[in-house]
Amino acid sequence: MALALQAEGLWKLYESGESVIQAVQNVSLSVDEASMVAIMGPSGCGKTTLLNVLSGIDEPNSGTVMVNGENLYGSSDDERTRVRGRNMGFIFQEFNLLPVMTALENVELPLLIQGTPAQEARQEATKALTAVGLGDRLEHRPAELSGGQQQRVAIARAVVHRPAIVLCDEPTGNLDAETSSSVIQLLRTLCNVGKTTFLIVTHDETVAKQCDTIKHMSDGQFLEESAEEE
Repeated sequence: MALALQAEGLWKLYESGESVIQAVQNVSLSVDEASMVAIMGPSGCGKTTLLNVLSGIDEPNSGTVMVNGENLYGSSDDERTRVRGRNMGFIFQEFNLLPVMTALENVELPLLIQGTPAQEARQEATKALTAVGLGDRLEHRPAELSGGQQQRVAIARAVVHRPAIVLCDEPTGNLDAETSSSVIQLLRTLCNVGKTTFLIVTHDETVAKQCDTIKHMSDGQFLEESAEEE
């Protein structure tokens, strides 16, 4: 099976006074296309730092990250931006929607930034919102939507350009249990039916159990890998 993301030998060090903090220590990770992988661990274990390195936000001290076969940390910052924009989607705990824009406008924005013609961007954004169950909320602004609906808009925005992988940082952290369950079921459907790949940092075991693989972190390193969910 092809890999959506492959990381090898990642290290991320921070200086703190006279000390050096090893936030990520020699981490390697492979994520198959059309799969869901969860990263779990206690606060301060390095999972958010790892996600930042995998997403191109925070450059590693050493190691490589390949996304859809392209080197994320290649020749220049412009190249990194291009690789991220084409191959990655992002879902956060905070929905990060623009309040003055409608759901449709929020979702089509990343396509417009990439140079997609306006009519095509609107069509693709409409399809994405319909796929997440919000085809009847296209003209609603974020304040007119529930928390769960806002996260669905954020999910549509993350997948509208058909990225190789979607990186999720506590995507259900601001949602109640019932809404959280519906959102993670949606991600599972997008994975199974839409063949979208998800890498999810979460503290919620219920979310992690919906994934194909669970990776546990402690002190900047991966521990054992759990068996694939049946």
